[in-house]
Amino acid sequence: MDFSLLKFNQDGLIPCIVQDAESGEVLMMAWMNADTLARTLQCGETVFWSRSRQEVWHKGATSGNTQKLVELRYDCDGDTLLARVRPAGPACHTGARSCFFRAFDAPASN
Repeated sequence: MDFSLLKFNQDGLIPCIVQDAESGEVLMMAWMNADTLARTLQCGETVFWSRSRQEVWHKGATSGNTQKLVELRYDCDGDTLLARVRPAGPACHTGARSCFFRAFDAPASN
């Protein structure tokens, strides 16, 4: 596969935002390399590179919380991916639907 339009970082990685294709909710962010990107497109489920474990990570392989790929996009700069998915369970390792379940307090109005 030709990924020449993409800009991987110095470690050969590119960030991938994962979004629920139905609701539009942002579920998580993870890293891909050229191999996991190709695997994602081939198998139709998200496959990432775990920086902490230094290994391929097929989302849901052990938990069952897979993410069926609907569409994979890349941004105008070619340095970020957007995976639109149909999730089969929570995205976060905490059990939350989304990894983005915490928020900062809004600034006070003047």
